[in-house]
Amino acid sequence: MTKTSGPCDDPKSVYSAACPCRDMLDLLANKWSALALGALEEGPQRFGALRGRLQGVSPKVLTQTLRRLEDHGLVDRQIYAEVPPRVEYSLTPLGKDACAPLSHLRTWVEQNIDRFPESA
Repeated sequence: MTKTSGPCDDPKSVYSAACPCRDMLDLLANKWSALALGALEEGPQRFGALRGRLQGVSPKVLTQTLRRLEDHGLVDRQIYAEVPPRVEYSLTPLGKDACAPLSHLRTWVEQNIDRFPESA
């Protein structure tokens, strides 16, 4: 009898401890990452506009989030040679692709929030 390989045997399976997919899953499952990507679906935005849209995020956390999204190829940071310098963030093609499932998740949460037990 031959043992068939399961999803954990695949090095690209998120269930495998060595899977590089886990880092991306961790990034996308982060609240601020999912919200920042959603806000950028509306088009390129400056840091202040993003911070205003993402109520409750600190400047430090937003900076860290945008850097991680940029490092992973989901967000592009454009610096304009102006005084003072203007910086805009926008989605890359990969970031736009990631927005589709995240949009469904945000919509599902909003539509089902009343079904969840209240926090203790």
